[in-house]
Amino acid sequence: MAKYLWAGILLTSLLPVSGAALSSTLPRIAVYRGDAGCDDCSETVRRSIEKSGKYQVEYVGSDEPLDVTSENLKRFDLYIQPGGGQNIPAALRALGKQRSNAIREYVDQGGHYLGLCMGAYLADANNLALIDEELDSAVNRPGFPVHSIVDDSVTVEWLGHQDQIFFQDGPYFPESPSPGFKALGHYKNGDIGAAAYRYGSGKVVLTGPHPEASRAWFEQAEIPVNQMPRSDVMGNILAEALAR
Repeated sequence: MAKYLWAGILLTSLLPVSGAALSSTLPRIAVYRGDAGCDDCSETVRRSIEKSGKYQVEYVGSDEPLDVTSENLKRFDLYIQPGGGQNIPAALRALGKQRSNAIREYVDQGGHYLGLCMGAYLADANNLALIDEELDSAVNRPGFPVHSIVDDSVTVEWLGHQDQIFFQDGPYFPESPSPGFKALGHYKNGDIGAAAYRYGSGKVVLTGPHPEASRAWFEQAEIPVNQMPRSDVMGNILAEALAR
């Protein structure tokens, strides 16, 4: 009997692991969706993440099954604040005091925050205060190729190589003396286009351009699709944002 039991155990160990079992080991990512964002911004972020099959993704927000609360955010390895409109104070008001406090508490206690364009502006000292610096637009900076808020594609030295990325009035990031600060990407004029910071026990990663932008974004903005990223910039920034 013992040898048959052992054979059964061995056979079970060799069977393929179910998709449900595998999914339980994948990093969990929360993507904000609500009035502090913009139409299709959250959806584009989610699609850009899910196509890799490496992550579990859920929306969080006032109209979602999970709202942005301290308790709910504990379920996730990363919280993403996507792009939005031009009015940052209005976005902060839409997010609300309770959600803002929940995000700060989540990161302070070891959570990770990824801010894309407006999500980066929201992290600055005047808003969520996840970083010590105030942020300003890269548009009209010395040597920067974009001189208006019209959608464009810009060249970024991104984690060691050059690529072109969708840009929509995103910020640049001043050098910071804060512990844990690291420049992740530079615009062609030398300004920092993406950066990592520490906040409490957690991590904050911010990008000026939109690594998640889809082909539809380029086509709608009438930007030639040959100016889309050639590399997996979204995958690279997610890996950086999730790294300890």
